Amino acid sequence: MTEDQRDFLVQARGRVSAARLLLHQGFLEDAVSRAYYAMLYAAEAFLEGDGLAFSSHSAVISAFGQHFAKTGRVPAGYHRALIKAEEIRRRGDYGPFDEVTQADAEEQVTQAERFLDLASRLIEERSA
Repeated sequence: MTEDQRDFLVQARGRVSAARLLLHQGFLEDAVSRAYYAMLYAAEAFLEGDGLAFSSHSAVISAFGQHFAKTGRVPAGYHRALIKAEEIRRRGDYGPFDEVTQADAEEQVTQAERFLDLASRLIEERSA
């Protein structure tokens, strides 16, 4: 595992923890935002392992799909989860008040935890 991958995973873990706390406090929009960033950082950790880095969210999401989901290195559902997380984060950040539901937030936090678990496991296995 590279130092940059480790840093991305540390950032992702922090965002997941924050998302869980925000969810329990009822800050749904903020919880989905932190969950999305956890997944984004985990995707960046995957890409960093292949020597790839991107400056925009859309480029990270696209490259993750191309290099990891389409090739079968990760189940395609993780790419779809990242895309959905971005959509829900945008709704929470820019949509009408109360557009993010409790169910949305719970699902996104759970997805972020799963995404981070997968990233941590696969990146560690690849480094061994």
